[in-house]
Amino acid sequence: MTLTKKTGSAARLVETLHKHNPAPFSARIPGSKSYTNRALVLAALRMGTTEVVGGLDCDDTQRLAVALASFVGLALESTPTGFRVRREREVLDAPAWELHMGAAGTPARFMLAFAAAARGATVVTGTPRLCERPMGDILAALRALGIRCECLAKEGCLPVRVHGGRPSTNRWRIHGGVSSQFTSSLLLYAAQQPGPEPVTIEIEGHQVSRPYVEMTRALMKACGILAERVREDAIVVRPARPSVEHIPVEVDASGMSYFLAAAAVTGTTVEIPGIGAGSAQGDVGLARAFERMGCEVELGESSLRITGRALRGIDIDMETMPDVVLTLAVVAARAQGTTRITNIANLRVKECDRIHAAASELQRLGVEVEEGRDFLVIQPRGKGPEASNAPAQIHTYDDHRVAMAFGILGLVHEGITIEDPDCVAKSFPGFWQELARFTRHHNGGF
Repeated sequence: MTLTKKTGSAARLVETLHKHNPAPFSARIPGSKSYTNRALVLAALRMGTTEVVGGLDCDDTQRLAVALASFVGLALESTPTGFRVRREREVLDAPAWELHMGAAGTPARFMLAFAAAARGATVVTGTPRLCERPMGDILAALRALGIRCECLAKEGCLPVRVHGGRPSTNRWRIHGGVSSQFTSSLLLYAAQQPGPEPVTIEIEGHQVSRPYVEMTRALMKACGILAERVREDAIVVRPARPSVEHIPVEVDASGMSYFLAAAAVTGTTVEIPGIGAGSAQGDVGLARAFERMGCEVELGESSLRITGRALRGIDIDMETMPDVVLTLAVVAARAQGTTRITNIANLRVKECDRIHAAASELQRLGVEVEEGRDFLVIQPRGKGPEASNAPAQIHTYDDHRVAMAFGILGLVHEGITIEDPDCVAKSFPGFWQELARFTRHHNGGF
């Protein structure tokens, strides 16, 4: 059954904001999905019990948790503050059943390499869309190490059967042009190697979404595992088990992006505690992008404050923050002038084709959009941002980021209905409740 959600009365909210000067809204953002995924794998490498503190409990992280707990020698449970992982064996045995990763791309890619260190054969699969997404680069890297990987349907895609084994060399290669997740997967796999010899990972071609690789390196370092970038295209990992009992997870920069956007389109002030300029998450850069569009931004080392002002279009390369392209795109629909977003080709192979989704759904709302292989050009119609206000039901393509981004646009754009609002559970289960709290706050609810 298709679920729908009306985003509320944009006219009433805008009228209230014009009458009052509301106090700043302090957004409650969950822990980072990207950090949680990496923290869970690192916790699974350590002997004994390890706590992932502040970890995000959502569909993606639960898929990864269940998959990890399926290996013989690992146990994992949710806690009020995150997750608890217990490892009882030096070498794990493969699960007795296939690992169904749902639509979770990062966990699936991490599991392909994780399974290579276990005894026996592990089958990794997922939804039809996940089974279309590219896995060829990580499979090629593992095969070059002598790890047997069988594609059970289409070559280069899930489902895949991975036969555990020891790599034949300590010099590894991975192509960087499709997804940073492949490089991160190899980094985490390198930490598991039994010998003391360092592993050198050479990155072929341009590394897309590099901040996510740097996030992996930073979290490994925090856990006592050295992953040093010795050249622009080479990282050396010194295999080791994590040395910490608690792995903290910071606020999710991708999740906070929607409330930065809420401030931008409504002209209000939003504060985000627990994240700032010191974060390794590339998506923090969206705050500076909104500053270029006209917002006032205060970015401290561990805090962020944004106030919406009159918006103007910008030209921006978003290769380093692909997960917030949709967020910026919906804000661009309310700006004066043209916004051009470039270097985003890998959005074509996400949970959906996000370039096409952004273009199609903005056009449905009366916004002029041009899409290309790796770009979007957004031009609100008429002489100002109020000119594009056609009502519409937004198709979400079973993609959480489409639902959340257009949910924010519904604050100021009358008549938006979101199909399948529950798909936000993939990364931000409490999103609609937090958006409702934002609306109540600015309507004088408390």
